[in-house]
Amino acid sequence: MTRIPVSAASAGYEVVIGEGILDLLGEAVRKTVSPQKAMVVCGENVFPLYGERVRESLRASGIESEICVFPAGEKTKSIASFEELLQRAAESGLTRSDCFIALGGGVTGDLTGFAAATYQRGIDYVQVPTTLLAAVDSSVGGKTAVNLKAGKNQVGAFWQPALVWCDAACLQTLPQRELRAGFAEVIKYAVLSDVVLFEDLNRHSVRLPEVIEACVRMKAAIVAEDERDTGIRKLLNLGHTFGHAVEAESEYGLLHGEAVSVGTAMICRAAVKMGMLDRKDAASIICLLEDYGLPVSSPYDAERLWPRLLLDKKFAEGKIELIVPRAIGRCERIPMGREALAEWLQAGLEAEAGE
Repeated sequence: MTRIPVSAASAGYEVVIGEGILDLLGEAVRKTVSPQKAMVVCGENVFPLYGERVRESLRASGIESEICVFPAGEKTKSIASFEELLQRAAESGLTRSDCFIALGGGVTGDLTGFAAATYQRGIDYVQVPTTLLAAVDSSVGGKTAVNLKAGKNQVGAFWQPALVWCDAACLQTLPQRELRAGFAEVIKYAVLSDVVLFEDLNRHSVRLPEVIEACVRMKAAIVAEDERDTGIRKLLNLGHTFGHAVEAESEYGLLHGEAVSVGTAMICRAAVKMGMLDRKDAASIICLLEDYGLPVSSPYDAERLWPRLLLDKKFAEGKIELIVPRAIGRCERIPMGREALAEWLQAGLEAEAGE
């Protein structure tokens, strides 16, 4: 097992990565949190695979458990699901000395983390990611949220997990589409700051545990420096500004990773047009996304995406920071107002037709 410490300002914890470690979860939870009871939250697609194994592991460690199963998909990240989870926790007698366990992907982790941040003014939760996207990104760093009709992640809190327990063997049951979507976030980390990882991805010469470790180490360092997303952590939004607009406009028919891939390709194209990124580097990034089976073109035009962009929660004082690749392994935060943002959006879309 690999143990990676995360030293956020509000709390420190470990991300534990291994293969075949799911059955050891109960012992780890007992040593870390020592709850009498745990509320296990998972999607309907994950429960048949791992739900009872997790409950048995908890039972073997003397931890009583309840389970709350939600429909799979982004639409579960809602105020209604949040309220239902809190109500279930109260009805089951969960107390401030107990914990939630998020067993699943990013949707489950975000919903469970937000419930943990607010239930009885905050209790512990444990992230048990079962998707590549959650393992490399969303399970680490304490960003929790649910969506509104207006847009993604509009309601949430920063609330660090007590433990992240990542069994890479769980990724073997992922549908190929979900696995591909996770690689959008992996490629994001490579483009941000890891040329070696980028080259290894091009050669398909990496194993999933190594990929997870590389990404988690990068994110842990960023979170330690900027827990609340006011500075360097904004770099992790590479591909997300345009991507979130595309994802919301699709009414979540696109997976998050697929939308991030589209957003990454768009920002690369726009950066070339604006003279900020070499055409060869942009082509390498877009080709790598395509090589991992990810979409790289927006199905929507600027007229459809613009209202979504204006609802982005990252706007402050009339400006938003776009994360712009300057070279593979180096990106820059560029603040811009609405007029400039509209130009970049149009540039990202127009360039597609010319490829």
